[in-house]
Amino acid sequence: MKAATTRAAVEAEFPGLIAAAETARLRAYAPHSDFHVGAALLFDDGRGERFVGGCNVESDVYGLTICAERNALFAAVAQGRGEPLALAVVADTDEPVAPCGACRQVLHECDPLRRMRVFLVAGAGDAVRETSTAALLPGAFVLDTGDARRRSPWR
Repeated sequence: MKAATTRAAVEAEFPGLIAAAETARLRAYAPHSDFHVGAALLFDDGRGERFVGGCNVESDVYGLTICAERNALFAAVAQGRGEPLALAVVADTDEPVAPCGACRQVLHECDPLRRMRVFLVAGAGDAVRETSTAALLPGAFVLDTGDARRRSPWR
């Protein structure tokens, strides 16, 4: 992971990003783990709202549970959004929490040009860690190593 930063620094560069992730976290449905996570993607594509949020949604069948990061990514793809500039992930923890392995793989696939900035944010306090999709999953599985733009889900 990259350097530690602060909420104020992220908000200065990407106003509203962390707040959008925090709002999404409030909608999390986590009756089993009680671990609430929110994510927000920032877009500057002129196709609707600047932020697309997602929260974790748990199921009694654990394999059907979806994490906040994938929820936000899939919603943005379904909306036909352009390439996201940044992602913030907020968990109800004292320290930033990294995405699970499945989310790391999907993030890697959804950022074929490796330009998306990723901010992991503690729900309490000021702790923020900036990273990238490449740093989150070094040596990632890639089915097709052809043209990165062709593999991009962003329209």
